[in-house]
Amino acid sequence: MAYIDFISRIHRSTKRDYVQRVVEHDKAECAEVAIKFGREYWDGDRRFGYGGYKYDGRWRAVAEAMASHYALKPGSTILDVGCGRGFLLYDLSQVVPGSRVAGIDISLYGIETAKPELRGRLAEATAARLPFKDRSFDFVVTVNALHNLHNYDLWRALGEIERVGRGAKHIIIEAYRSEREKVNLMYWQLTCRAMLTPREWEWLFEKTGYTGDYSYITFE
Repeated sequence: MAYIDFISRIHRSTKRDYVQRVVEHDKAECAEVAIKFGREYWDGDRRFGYGGYKYDGRWRAVAEAMASHYALKPGSTILDVGCGRGFLLYDLSQVVPGSRVAGIDISLYGIETAKPELRGRLAEATAARLPFKDRSFDFVVTVNALHNLHNYDLWRALGEIERVGRGAKHIIIEAYRSEREKVNLMYWQLTCRAMLTPREWEWLFEKTGYTGDYSYITFE
């Protein structure tokens, strides 16, 4: 297991007003809407989530870096756990022509409004119960999804990722390294269930037998 950063430059390119999200609206009510992962979360007002999540090519650089690092090639099977609208998965399919991609997400709305090129390759499912056979994928990736699980489902999800993967794996999650980052994370997040330090994540990976790589984003 190794820490490999593919995402920090994308994360840092977006400015966030942490306090505004708390004081302008009832944060608890907004979170109640967000955790349904429906239209409001993806395409509703910004206080409920993305405020309109559209493909803009920003994930291409991440896809290129992952494909290069993990030596993905035509014929490679790739799974995105918590794929949302499939933007990273689409870019991986373009960066690695001939790859076979699949994705799962708990949001039916996200899947139904995903990149049309991925139609038929995405399924509504939970990370805690992946609908695939053992050792099905050469590369399994999950980006900013697992921290949305309660601890019991998170434990199962890590085992499931290990079960369906036969090659490289990479997990990206939210974490905090200081009290300021913890407060900022609490202010900003709408759907997070597992708010852990990097060391706590590493402990969890070790205990569940996860053998892949990981990275995290913080809210400085």
